[in-house]
Amino acid sequence: MSLKTHSRSKAIHVMLVYTGGCNGCDIEIVNSILSPKFDAEQYSVFLTWNPREADVLVVTGPVTNQNRQPLEDIYNAIPNPKLVVAAGACACMGGVYKNCYGDIQSEEIEGPVENIIPVDAKVPGCAVRPQDVLSGVVASLPKLLGAD
Repeated sequence: MSLKTHSRSKAIHVMLVYTGGCNGCDIEIVNSILSPKFDAEQYSVFLTWNPREADVLVVTGPVTNQNRQPLEDIYNAIPNPKLVVAAGACACMGGVYKNCYGDIQSEEIEGPVENIIPVDAKVPGCAVRPQDVLSGVVASLPKLLGAD
């Protein structure tokens, strides 16, 4: 077992990236998962803002034109293997913003996350339920830990 695999089996670092939308999913993820009710840190799941120490990238919102390049840069800065979780209806399929602009490939909305970077797990909802985000991350962990 490599040092990276051993370290990842002891603690997972999650980076949250907002790419547009209403912020409802961000609020649910940060305020609920890190609150005493779910307390993900007791299970060694930590929130980080540094892509170089992240293992899991959780993306919320439809990818706007302005956020496409920063999202790609953050994705490329995360070491391999990495997981990407699209959290919320907007990240999974464009959500209400798809309907506002008609065609998802409008000038402002680039599309759902999977149109920009590879996605390992999709967690639908508007706003997404915290327990579903945790389930999506856990379901993808075998790939991160090399069991896939």
